[in-house]
Amino acid sequence: MAQSVTEFLIEYISPELTVFLISLLPVLELRGGMVAASLLGLPWQSAALLCLMGTLLPVPFILLFIRRILDWMSRTGPLRHTAAYVIKKAHAKGDGMMRRYPSRIKWALFLFSALPLPGTGAWSGALAASFLNLPPEASIPPIAMGTAVSCAVMAALAYGLPILSHI
Repeated sequence: MAQSVTEFLIEYISPELTVFLISLLPVLELRGGMVAASLLGLPWQSAALLCLMGTLLPVPFILLFIRRILDWMSRTGPLRHTAAYVIKKAHAKGDGMMRRYPSRIKWALFLFSALPLPGTGAWSGALAASFLNLPPEASIPPIAMGTAVSCAVMAALAYGLPILSHI
């Protein structure tokens, strides 16, 4: 997926902006950005910086506005039942986690953001923090640190594996 998005974007914009924009996308995030940067031949240092900036830029906005957006969606539009269900389930799970593991929530956010697997990352971590009612000042640091760890792992994979294939 990262390769096809990269091939499309590179026709219109610079490699650096391509990597930044791919890192902004909720499904690809940093994982896709690092793969794209490797495919485009960008140095890993600048790729890491671009990917971190692109992935972390939406986090404060998600933390501040996603609940309001979902509340609005649960009252209007064709997805109101789905949005209401998501809100109900997320609150129930979040309240239970906060009661059982209040001291481990920040570690969980860190680990969830650090794992470079589909469905994890900064966007998902910010959504989880929002449903756990964590304020941005408590949730941004573990998400950012986890994203930095994920960046290091993805840099090693995206830039290290192609080198190993030539040995």
